[in-house]
Amino acid sequence: MSKHFEDARYYLGRAAEHAKAGVKEELEPVEARVKDIVGRGEDEEPEPSRLDKLQADLKELEERAEGEAREAVASARERVAEYRGRDAAKSE
Repeated sequence: MSKHFEDARYYLGRAAEHAKAGVKEELEPVEARVKDIVGRGEDEEPEPSRLDKLQADLKELEERAEGEAREAVASARERVAEYRGRDAAKSE
């Protein structure tokens, strides 16, 4: 790619970042007024989105599956140890 296009792409990205920051700064007072009118204060956290709920559910399922897998491995190890113990007793 030509150096000119690379430079133009860089400066467009920077301009977009500055525009985003400017819009955010200009809209902060409007956001505060809307929150006051609606009755939602700054301290209140918004309700979790569907994505957040799904991620929390997946995390819970992952932890539960991990626990069940550990229990299954421990049980299998115990059975193998018992089997080896019986097998050793038969050979004596």
